[in-house]
Amino acid sequence: MNKTAAWFYDEFKHCGVDYSDAAIADEYDRRHENFRDFQAEAEQIIQVLGLGADDTVMDLACGTGGITEHLAKRVKTVYAVDISQAMLDRCRNKCEQARLSNVRFCRGGFLTYEHTAEPVDAIISQVALHHLPDMWKQVAMLRCFDMLNPGGALLLVDVVFSFAPREYMPAINTWVDAHVRQGGPEPLTHIKEEFSTMDWIMQGILERAGFAIEQVQDRQSFIKVYVCRKPTHIEC
Repeated sequence: MNKTAAWFYDEFKHCGVDYSDAAIADEYDRRHENFRDFQAEAEQIIQVLGLGADDTVMDLACGTGGITEHLAKRVKTVYAVDISQAMLDRCRNKCEQARLSNVRFCRGGFLTYEHTAEPVDAIISQVALHHLPDMWKQVAMLRCFDMLNPGGALLLVDVVFSFAPREYMPAINTWVDAHVRQGGPEPLTHIKEEFSTMDWIMQGILERAGFAIEQVQDRQSFIKVYVCRKPTHIEC
C-alpha cells in the first residue's frame, strides 16, 4: 500500500475528541471506569471468540488498555495498537504494573499499522472505526482480514446507525440528549465531526472485505457488536 500518495488519508490528524492529549487520556480512564467493567468485558470477548492460552490477539485501537490488560492474562500474546501515543503510554503502564510481558505495544492505526509478525488468531476493535470515512473503513477491514489467520475472528464494536434514514433528526436528537445527560458533550462532537455509518453499509463493508458475519448484537442505543470470521478456505 502506497501510504506516501498525496491522496492517502491521514489518520493521525485530529478527528473528534483529541485523544493524543495526555490530559484527555487520563480523563478517559476516570470517566469509563464509572460505567465499565473491563475485566468482565474481556471475559465476554474470550468466551464469544473462543480464545485460549495459545492464541494471539490484536487489540486494534486499544486506547488506555482496559481490555488489553485482561486479555493478556488469558492468551499467548496481545498486540496493543493505537494511533495515540498518550493512550498507548497509559496502556503500557497498566500492563507493566500488572507485570505482563506478553504485550507488544505498537503505534499505528487501521491504515498505517504494519503487522510484521505471523497473522493473529483474533482482532478486537472497539468504538474506533468511526474515525474513518466509509471508503477508508473498507480499506481498514481489508487490512484486518489480511492480518488474520484463516478461521480467525474479528470482534468489531462501534457506533452504527440503524434508524430509517428519514427519521435521522429525532433519532439523533434522542441519542445525543440521553448521552449528554449521562456523560458530557462527546456525542455532539461525534455527530458533527466523526464518521459513524449506517448498519447496511457496515454489513457491506465487512462482507466485501471477505468476512462471514456470525453475529450482530445491539449492546445499547446505536452500539452494534459484529462477530465475524475469516473463512478457513479462501477461493481465488
